[in-house]
Amino acid sequence: MDEQQLEMIRQASEQQSAGPGPLFYIFYFAFIGAMIAGLWKTFTKAGEPGWAAIVPIYNVYIMTKIVGRPAWFTVLALIPCVNIIALFIIGIDMAKSFGKGMGFGIGLALLGPVFYAILGFGDAQYQGPAAASGGMSAA
Repeated sequence: MDEQQLEMIRQASEQQSAGPGPLFYIFYFAFIGAMIAGLWKTFTKAGEPGWAAIVPIYNVYIMTKIVGRPAWFTVLALIPCVNIIALFIIGIDMAKSFGKGMGFGIGLALLGPVFYAILGFGDAQYQGPAAASGGMSAA
């Protein structure tokens, strides 16, 4: 290898080890902030403490409580691969608990920061746990 190739390899290795840039962190913290704000307002509308939105795992338990799922459903949301299905079910039940449709629930599962902000800051009213009143069944 000549000197030019070695210099290019050195520069590439320095760029890789530098980590993400400031723009990444701006978007990352905006994403997290939007998710927390939307969940906080949604929890408050459902009569739960808003601060629960910032406590990992406990916030999933509060979501299962809001939608009427049993507490062990929280464990399903923590198991890799199974959690995808569990969070879709929780999202759909959450939407139904606020009088929204299945499409909105899928939006909650896929684009949480946007749809939880719409749910929390919008005019939707909590109507009670959807899973407890004939929503989607657990199995």
